[in-house]
Amino acid sequence: MAQSAPVPGKHKSTIDRTLDRLRTIFRPLARVSPRLAGRVAERLFFTPGRPKSGPVDPVWPTGRPLAIRVAGRRVAAWQWGRGPVVLLLHGWNGRAAQLGAFVTPLLERGFSVVALDAPGHGASGRGRSSAPQFAAAVQAVITATGPVIGIVAHSLGAAGATLAAADGTAVGRLVLVAPAADPPSWIPPFAARLGLTPAATDHLRGVSERRLGRSWDDLHVPTLVGRLQSPVLVIHDRDDREVAWSDGAAVAAAAPGSEFLTTTGLGHVRLLREPMVVAAAVEFLARDTHRCAGCGTPTQPHRPHCRRCSLELDLFDPATRWIDSRLVSGDVQGALR
Repeated sequence: MAQSAPVPGKHKSTIDRTLDRLRTIFRPLARVSPRLAGRVAERLFFTPGRPKSGPVDPVWPTGRPLAIRVAGRRVAAWQWGRGPVVLLLHGWNGRAAQLGAFVTPLLERGFSVVALDAPGHGASGRGRSSAPQFAAAVQAVITATGPVIGIVAHSLGAAGATLAAADGTAVGRLVLVAPAADPPSWIPPFAARLGLTPAATDHLRGVSERRLGRSWDDLHVPTLVGRLQSPVLVIHDRDDREVAWSDGAAVAAAAPGSEFLTTTGLGHVRLLREPMVVAAAVEFLARDTHRCAGCGTPTQPHRPHCRRCSLELDLFDPATRWIDSRLVSGDVQGALR
């Protein structure tokens, strides 16, 4: 739900240059009409840009499209495999394909994988988005596919996944990659870059809180994660220039019994393609997983067998077949003896 504060450096980013141009409009507007300036700035802040193109994992085109809707908006989603579900959730200005490196390793461990483009992102169309809308997307996937055994979530997606879990959604294990600890804290630097007055910034906050139905204070991720029962693995790179490593450290410190993996030199996005990071996430998700008594693949906790083995037992195992041949022949008393 945020445009991050600009990072100092020699060269200005496209976002920095855009904000500099918009400042010439917002600075006088904020003095004349703080309410209008705050309303327009709120829409700008909560509207993601188009994600940059990047490498796509070869498995990606094989995903089965899913029909998901979040508050009436169509959300693009894909699924691979047929085991217990692991959900992949990208970050702000991202797209599902950025987490493509996780798909094959999870499939090889017997999981099914679901990934989505969050509202306002990628193939899900343009429009405003936020951490609460990421959280709503998590719930929509669970409604469509059934329980998830875990989530791998990046950046603002980590905030959305944590919010969904704190709201009572059963999400299993959480892998939070480069998590943003306090997304609303990005708004004051954004407002300052636009030249908004305090009154205009207050209007921005009021408009967003009414639209989202939540206070900014409710979106502090360390506070949210401290209330969870789910096992949590936090992974963050020390050279992340978009979300500071200290954010991940704060989230990990607040999560009861969490694990914290630090990397170096991978930054914010390349972290998602690093084999060591992917392997650590998959091993964490597979830990203590309930496995089929027949073939050993992961299964839901309430099922002793996976779907395939359950079907084979029903069809071919006389000891477990629920239809007795004597019932078919009409010998009911003999079947019940």
